[in-house]
Amino acid sequence: MKKLVSALTMALFVASAGAQTIDLSEWKKYLPEIHGTVRGKYEFQTTTGEQRFQVRNARVSITGKVIPIVSYKAEIDLSDEGQIKMLDAYARVSPFKGWDFTIGQMRVPFTIDAHRSPHQQYFANRSFIAKQMGSLRDAGATIKYSQKEEDGFPFSVEAGLFSGSGLTEQKGWHKVLCYSAKLEMKPFKGYNLTLSTQRTRPEDTNIYMYDAGTYYDWNNWHFEVEGMYKKYANDAFKDVWAVDAFVNYDLFLKNQKALVKKVSFLARFDYMGDNSTGKFDKDTNLLYITDYERKRITGGLTFSFGKPFQADLRLNYEKYFYDDRSLAKESEQDKLVVEMMIRF
Repeated sequence: MKKLVSALTMALFVASAGAQTIDLSEWKKYLPEIHGTVRGKYEFQTTTGEQRFQVRNARVSITGKVIPIVSYKAEIDLSDEGQIKMLDAYARVSPFKGWDFTIGQMRVPFTIDAHRSPHQQYFANRSFIAKQMGSLRDAGATIKYSQKEEDGFPFSVEAGLFSGSGLTEQKGWHKVLCYSAKLEMKPFKGYNLTLSTQRTRPEDTNIYMYDAGTYYDWNNWHFEVEGMYKKYANDAFKDVWAVDAFVNYDLFLKNQKALVKKVSFLARFDYMGDNSTGKFDKDTNLLYITDYERKRITGGLTFSFGKPFQADLRLNYEKYFYDDRSLAKESEQDKLVVEMMIRF
């Protein structure tokens, strides 16, 4: 027993002596960062008189580094419309300045609006481009090069290969992989031009998508427009166009003691033609329409409560336009949306 106590005492002495030589500031670089986003909303459909409460997101993410050139991210949504989903899970290597190599599960590099996280969105509900047309997470690998303004012309270019199975079907084998590429340029302050392309292959049907978007931040204004074109191989389905255009104005309140620090005024128009996700009708063996053609006008106000964490109250009204109202999906109709978004 005496020998055991002596050994433990010596071990503690050595450990404590070693701890004194460790640079604690160096260790802080490798501590994981935890972030979260919670979005709770109330919706009232003015055309049907129906209403509901919903937890749209309850995301938690962990990011960090294991060595200076190797980083990681793991993100899970505990309530994506009531379902648990694993979103991002990837490792990233940055061996040289400006270069990133990423492998794992991630959002495919494509479009502007679809690439925004929930806390970065301007409206309570995403555009048609971001929700029905260009939003995709998948398992794959990407390579990215970025150049900052101090090094010359600021831009980034990213390309990757993906399985094409989405988040839940990753065991399958594929003879053909999907690809995506995105070029983002910032020729002058406040201006962004993004060009991207993507090929997906659901059920052995190639679908090619092309997107061009631009935005400009001027004083308290944000102007943005994005267009997307979707083409199906062998004319399996008619070509699809989609457009998203919106403007946002931020009014900062001078009273620092006020509960609300900023009020944002928003207006959006978006359009989408008859769209198919690439799935076949078993009876006709033809691709069927997943989303019918429609237009939408959205007006909104966002009340921001300031730092240290982001807290926004979003009030939106959406007006839909269909050639035939009977084709409208249950949740794609005129509605009032009240959403509280918190990011920490």
